[in-house]
Amino acid sequence: MAARKVSYKTQLEEIRRMRIDMAENCLCNGVKTLICVCSGASNVGQISNKAAMVFGEEGTGRFFCLAGIGGNIARMVDTARDEEMRVVIDGCPTGCGKATLERAGVKADVHVVVTDLGVKKQHNFNFTDEEVSQVVAKVKESLQS
Repeated sequence: MAARKVSYKTQLEEIRRMRIDMAENCLCNGVKTLICVCSGASNVGQISNKAAMVFGEEGTGRFFCLAGIGGNIARMVDTARDEEMRVVIDGCPTGCGKATLERAGVKADVHVVVTDLGVKKQHNFNFTDEEVSQVVAKVKESLQS
């Protein structure tokens, strides 16, 4: 099966749908596995973002607001600290997502770095479904170990 590129416009539409879902159904409470990502300005950041959306769509994890934790919003930091499992998906080894949690005193139980899976960081927003699937599979594997 040929790799399908996901356009920037499609990504924006997915993000808008996710924001609407978050506004209508607050994802801050009652969650057992939080998914936090660095959605950096690159292909690997967008792969991280899309992988988190997959977990939300499957109902196996909830995309959580990393900016709220970084902004030291007490309710959000407390929620992240109190949940059973915290997953951080960073696009590159800089590790902005993990560092944001650590600065707030929150431990990442699972940390996946997209570039560690062989995806080359590029300063564009192009990625394939296969790259997203690879990240999702790695997170699931890490959660089971």
